[in-house]
Amino acid sequence: MSIDLSVLNNTPRLLLKAHLKPLQGTRFQPTGFPEIGAAQYDGPDGTPMLLVESAQSMANRMETVCWDKVNDDWVAPLKGLSVIKVNDKNGKPLTNSVLEAHRINSPYILEGQDKTVFDKLKSELAAMEEGIVDLRKLASVLLGLDINALLHGVFLAKKELAGGRLRLPRALSAFIEARDSKVAASGGVKNDAVNPKGDTAKGFGNVPFAREEFVSPDISAFFNLDLAQLRGYGFSQPAYELLVGLALYKIRAFLEHGLRLRTACDLECEAITVKRPQGFDLPELDNLEQALPGLIDAASADASFEVTTVTYTGAAKKSKKSKTGDGEIDTDSED
Repeated sequence: MSIDLSVLNNTPRLLLKAHLKPLQGTRFQPTGFPEIGAAQYDGPDGTPMLLVESAQSMANRMETVCWDKVNDDWVAPLKGLSVIKVNDKNGKPLTNSVLEAHRINSPYILEGQDKTVFDKLKSELAAMEEGIVDLRKLASVLLGLDINALLHGVFLAKKELAGGRLRLPRALSAFIEARDSKVAASGGVKNDAVNPKGDTAKGFGNVPFAREEFVSPDISAFFNLDLAQLRGYGFSQPAYELLVGLALYKIRAFLEHGLRLRTACDLECEAITVKRPQGFDLPELDNLEQALPGLIDAASADASFEVTTVTYTGAAKKSKKSKTGDGEIDTDSED
């Protein structure tokens, strides 16, 4: 089965809005941040607003729905795509570039004693040690090694790799926010029937606590796919359409299977609105699942998708004279 993406050919962005509501009841729990708790703020017109899920968290969630943790592989429609798997010293799955916060830039991939991926990157991108970074070349290498990074971004902050200048921004981004939000205050008690007056610092005794959840008449998820960025990589049409199809799959799969954000934040999608471009209908998940194997096969003629396996037995030892990694900053650290 094929999907028609022709409506997207001459537009720079695909913008979607999904209307959400709590699956049960009216309350929900937003994401929390150190020092500030829930992210509450006033909108431009003074409306109380609430950030329910950040762009960093949404990237992680859209990656999670693509991975079959039981079988340590892509979910069935995505099998055959490039990925880097990490095993421990006993050969058991440890992590992979889909689930890792920094994707191919994970320390379990690049900082271990197994230098398979590091050496390949250094070899393939050696010409960029000086001069302007060739982003098309970087994208081509990532297509074969870690296609997921082309949608969610990567920053290869290693001095040995083009001086730490290899970076691609997110092409697919998303967030969830609630309008006219109000606090739903509640509380409870951790009961100790054996010793109610016990030392609470050691886990004994009765411990009362306060709890804040929220209510809102308008909870929305926003998705932004930068089509101009994807076209700028200069891939063949089949490879470009694969990336678009993969992004649409991530959105659809998240909205259908990934909306249990927390124990007290279980949402469902009521409707999806295409904001731009007009005339585009977001394919159903079933249609995307049927189309993706064909998109992968078509793109394979121009892209060699690799399943690379590395073994992590601990961080690589550095010589006393080496300053590799000192002062490196990964601006994608929140993913």
